[in-house]
Amino acid sequence: MNFYRYSDYSIEQLRIEIGKLKEKAQKAEQLGNISEVAVNERKMQVAMAYTLNPEDFHANETYELNNDPGHQFKVNYINGVFAWGHRVNLLHEQYEKEEAIPISLLGKRVENK
Repeated sequence: MNFYRYSDYSIEQLRIEIGKLKEKAQKAEQLGNISEVAVNERKMQVAMAYTLNPEDFHANETYELNNDPGHQFKVNYINGVFAWGHRVNLLHEQYEKEEAIPISLLGKRVENK
């Protein structure tokens, strides 16, 4: 069995892989296998991150979170296709724990008021 890194895939190969993962997640959901759904969705998010340009995202900017409308994400830095930073809740309170998320989870940039 050959293993490839998503960074080695072409955009077309990534789109095919994302489709396969989406199908696997849907099948797992139909079977009620919630943990398998989560694993395939996470892989899908990482594969989607490789279809984006990390230079489109910037440190010290805050973005909407695509999968979590109750939070935003303040980026400390970008490393590859992962954004490192902190979640921010609706009250603009920043969580203490720093985390890394695929850039595919970042939505529109939030204008600082």
